[in-house]
Amino acid sequence: MNYLKNIEELIVENEARKKAIVLRDNSNTLLTYWNIGKLIVEAQGGEKRAKYGDNLINEWGKKLSEKYGKNYDTRSLRRFRTFYNNFSIWGSVSPKLTWTHYRYILPIKNENERNYYINLVMLNNLSVRELRKEIKNKSFDRLSYADKEHIEIISDTNNTSLSIKDMIKDPIILKTDKNIDKIDELAIHKYIISLLEDKFLELGTGFTLAGHEYKIHMDNKTYKIDLLFFNVKLNAYVVVEVKIRELQHYDISQLEFYVNYVDKNIKRDVHNKTIGILIVKKKNKFVIEYTTSDDILITTYALN
Repeated sequence: MNYLKNIEELIVENEARKKAIVLRDNSNTLLTYWNIGKLIVEAQGGEKRAKYGDNLINEWGKKLSEKYGKNYDTRSLRRFRTFYNNFSIWGSVSPKLTWTHYRYILPIKNENERNYYINLVMLNNLSVRELRKEIKNKSFDRLSYADKEHIEIISDTNNTSLSIKDMIKDPIILKTDKNIDKIDELAIHKYIISLLEDKFLELGTGFTLAGHEYKIHMDNKTYKIDLLFFNVKLNAYVVVEVKIRELQHYDISQLEFYVNYVDKNIKRDVHNKTIGILIVKKKNKFVIEYTTSDDILITTYALN
């Protein structure tokens, strides 16, 4: 008998059971708060009149908090009411988020922005602290894609999924403790690449590094791709090129060359089309307007 293996099986089973219990308990808590919010709205005469019923909430909050604790005080009842008003269909509430997650999302008035942060938590298993950081850093505002008006909450019943544009911000904020003004351009370029490598791997959206300064050979010449990733959620290779200056039209041609090379020589038939990301210090709106293609994403970086 392999005792160690049996012990590991028991541990895995126990941990899975614990997680299931936590998820179930969290779902029950959310459902309780959602139903309380629903009853408050109904008691106040419906959603449109609910905001005028603060006297009722003040009265109930005092009674309930004295009897059941501060989790049911006036402030909490207001949150429950907002919770129900924002997510009036129970199916739109995800048990993958705790009530504390929702507490930080509820003040956001823009529905698309709320949905974005909910999706971010679910897809990246963000802690409350990590969610607060994303909200503080205005992650939604820095989305690099244009359409922010139709963000749906991801569920098992819809086909909503992340695209590369959902994953990459503009700008990409890189933290550094170095004074790069005293470094030559080649060293700066390599340093930015190293920061971006870590940033992509920390995103939690399926990036795995395939190569750093990845070498490709053509016509007896050697070229270096700054960063080559494979994204398991997109099932595609992602070519990343970095420019520590303003965008130029020939940067896009270079990136398209690398993307086409990977498409023809590295990717397999089961993979989706290769994606190209060009990260520059500064955009050029005229270059972007006349030379970008759907397969190329252009964004900027900012040192913090």
